[in-house]
Amino acid sequence: DGGIYNNVAERLSDKYQVITYDRRGNSRSTRRNPQNFEVGQQARDAVAVIKAAGHQSARIFANSGGAVIALEMAKSQPQAIQSLIVHEPPVIQILPDAQALAVKYAEINRTVWADGYAKGYGEFVALVFGGGPPPRTPAMAKLLDVFARAKNNQEFFMQSELLPLTFYKPDIEAIKANKVKIKMAAGQVTLDKKYFYGLTAPLLAEQLGCEFVIFPGAHLSFMDIPDEWEPVLRKALENF
Repeated sequence: DGGIYNNVAERLSDKYQVITYDRRGNSRSTRRNPQNFEVGQQARDAVAVIKAAGHQSARIFANSGGAVIALEMAKSQPQAIQSLIVHEPPVIQILPDAQALAVKYAEINRTVWADGYAKGYGEFVALVFGGGPPPRTPAMAKLLDVFARAKNNQEFFMQSELLPLTFYKPDIEAIKANKVKIKMAAGQVTLDKKYFYGLTAPLLAEQLGCEFVIFPGAHLSFMDIPDEWEPVLRKALENF
């Protein structure tokens, strides 16, 4: 749901036109059923959104599953990227324990189809957040309507999006050949807790030969601590 960035978007709007969107099948966007989730199509969707807003390219920040799509954009849609900050992409295939993580995700997927998406979602949250997401802060209270809307995305995410995003393998050589201006990023809390989706970022920075930026907080801290988080993003955007 594009609204999860509202707190940061408000703070950046003094200088930037901030464009967010709901990916196909989520929140206020539509989809055609049945649909096979395809990362390449997601990258083309992002380009379509940029063009619909009247631009040919943009500075892009992308987090989590969106970060996976951004890596695909860097491979297949580099003309649409002025600069790119990729935050905590859960691309398990580049990690040393990829096989063990793949088994865990396969087990979650089996739960979704055998016991329902809600139980599978609980297993997913336990894997990703170590038992549960962070407690809500006053800043997050401003997003309650967004959370209510986004809750309706859980079934689609668990059934259609989860495995294609986490099993995606970035094409390092293509990204380097495209000369995309890129920075990898992860939150300090994510790194301290050694969550796998944060450990991918320094590995990719090394493989791509690009800068690695540390943000405050964890995976979703643009929602809970925007006053600390936004200045780091602003600096990263401006110092390319």
